[in-house]
Amino acid sequence: MTTVNANAIALGIESFGDDDAPLVLLTGGTTMLSWPDALCERLAAGGRRVVRYDLRDSGDSTTTDPEAPAYTLRGLAADAAALAEALGGGPAHLAGIGVGGMVAQTAVLDHPGAFSALTLVGTRAVAPGPPDDDLPDHDRATMSRLFARPMPDWTDREAVAEFAAAGAEILGDDPVAARTIAARIWDRTPGTAPPVQMANQMGMVFSRLDCTPRWRERLPEIEVPTLVVHGRHDRFFPVGNGEALAREIPGARLLVLKEAATALPDAAIGEVTEAMLTLGQRAAGAARIGPPLSSGHRRLDPAARPRSAR
Repeated sequence: MTTVNANAIALGIESFGDDDAPLVLLTGGTTMLSWPDALCERLAAGGRRVVRYDLRDSGDSTTTDPEAPAYTLRGLAADAAALAEALGGGPAHLAGIGVGGMVAQTAVLDHPGAFSALTLVGTRAVAPGPPDDDLPDHDRATMSRLFARPMPDWTDREAVAEFAAAGAEILGDDPVAARTIAARIWDRTPGTAPPVQMANQMGMVFSRLDCTPRWRERLPEIEVPTLVVHGRHDRFFPVGNGEALAREIPGARLLVLKEAATALPDAAIGEVTEAMLTLGQRAAGAARIGPPLSSGHRRLDPAARPRSAR
């Protein structure tokens, strides 16, 4: 792992694969470890350069004050675009999971020239807080159980790992995997102060960001090939949120993981990898279709953009 200076800050990154291969940029939710090692390795084996990175105030990226972030959602989107440029090699395939999916949507809308494809995993098209009336909210019973638990002693690695495992069980995810990831996150968190640990483990900093203006109404402007991946049993962002994204982004494909909840389970890694590699091939083909528009985008041939697969 290393850091790269982008958008006047340091972003912690980890790379997989050949530096000359097409770039897949993975924005975490909030740390890079939201993306499984196995997925990164399989994408790299499929001929991609994979770079996963930490959002600000997490992991190896610049950490200031997670309780009062001096940046907005659009600042995080600008980070993604700047990182893609700093890494070089042309427009990147951008993927975001959870809150990273919100960053990814905004990044593709605000910086379209930086990205060639978009993958959104377990996310939605509105910021933290009450969703739009037509979108399903968090499962109330699950949230009551999840947030009724006392916070752990953030200075105690084992207590934090146990807290994560118990939360995963409530959400329907694998508690053993969650325990392992939480311990790894704890080990690489720059300090044990509760706000910093919470920012790394739970992404609480994101709930404090200025996420205006709304971006859902702009989703039809997205012109890059898009894949939406969602767990059928996601209780945090129920699958209706993924279905809405796939409807509103032109030509998007929806991949519903029948046995998944909020996290990407090991059993789904192969299916998601194949879908992302296929999306990259579509993006490469789309780049060869038609002259650039005046905005700097390329218009995709409708024949090259299959409608959402259910």
